[in-house]
Amino acid sequence: MAHLAARKFISPDSGFPITLHPNFNPKIKDHVPPEPIRQEFQPAPDRASFADPEKKALFAVAKPVDLTESLGTLLENVQLSQLTGQQLDELALLVAERGVVFFRGQDLTTEGQVKLFEHYGTLDRHPAQKDVKHVIIKGSTEDHRELNKYTPWPSGEWHADTSFEINPPSYSLLRMEEHPPVGGDTAWVSQYGLYDALSDAYKTFVEGLHAVHTSRLQYDTILDLWQAGPNRPPIDTHHPAVRTHPVTGLKALNVNLGFVTGFAELKKKESDKLLEFFELHLHSADDHYVRFKWEVGSVAFWDNRATVHRVIPGTYEAPRRGIRTTVFGEKPYFDPKSESRNQRAQRLNK
Repeated sequence: MAHLAARKFISPDSGFPITLHPNFNPKIKDHVPPEPIRQEFQPAPDRASFADPEKKALFAVAKPVDLTESLGTLLENVQLSQLTGQQLDELALLVAERGVVFFRGQDLTTEGQVKLFEHYGTLDRHPAQKDVKHVIIKGSTEDHRELNKYTPWPSGEWHADTSFEINPPSYSLLRMEEHPPVGGDTAWVSQYGLYDALSDAYKTFVEGLHAVHTSRLQYDTILDLWQAGPNRPPIDTHHPAVRTHPVTGLKALNVNLGFVTGFAELKKKESDKLLEFFELHLHSADDHYVRFKWEVGSVAFWDNRATVHRVIPGTYEAPRRGIRTTVFGEKPYFDPKSESRNQRAQRLNK
């Protein structure tokens, strides 16, 4: 953290850095992104919509092992590189239903991973991503509790990848190439489950709101902490605080702590209190949580529309390096006629 511009301004009273951050670093003000803000577009139909609901082709070659009741399935005895188009479609449906699907001992190369993921749509590009087809994901060994004193973006928090985009990502896949023997885990929480865990009165209230997603805090932090230049200008979008998943038809909470700064319909104090509640709601969601211990060759394939995730920081010294590919999704929407996961289960049980 020594290079952070904020740490150059020392209080004469305490001897510690002044922690007001954002525009201490002139690079934030002076940076000119090389690409324009993205415009909304209509992506191709989700590949999961072409799948056999029973996933017969996929389960003929892979054994599913559910890791928790709410989300997370490990597929055993299968190589992603060997799946057919039909099996890949059924895998997408499984991911949409279970939130995140894991694999061990995969033989994918970066080129193979990119080719495989192009099956699912147009490849996305993170604002700090240099390669147009994939991004390198490294470890998190910083003390984020300390780091957040000097950077405006809560980088260690729960998030759905670049949810501030007009067309936020649908699917993401992370394949691990290097990893320490202990530490560097990643955790996911089900947004289906987070919605169901609300009281009926709160569900009705939140369904009437739009969450304000912004890339501004990450934009400043990329320039100051990562010392990289974002590809695109910062953007603010309003997305429904509860969204309807286009494949499963289920309601999912659409609030994350990494990019949501408030709610469009609320006054500032009201908005702050609601965000405070959602921080508690996310961090106490053990019944809708799964944590994955990585190995070299492990893969996680998740749906950003149905989950939030975060890397678990640690103090490991061994390298951690993964390759992530992501595809664009639809602009989030809310259908008031859609049902929650619990509602569907109760209806089917009858």
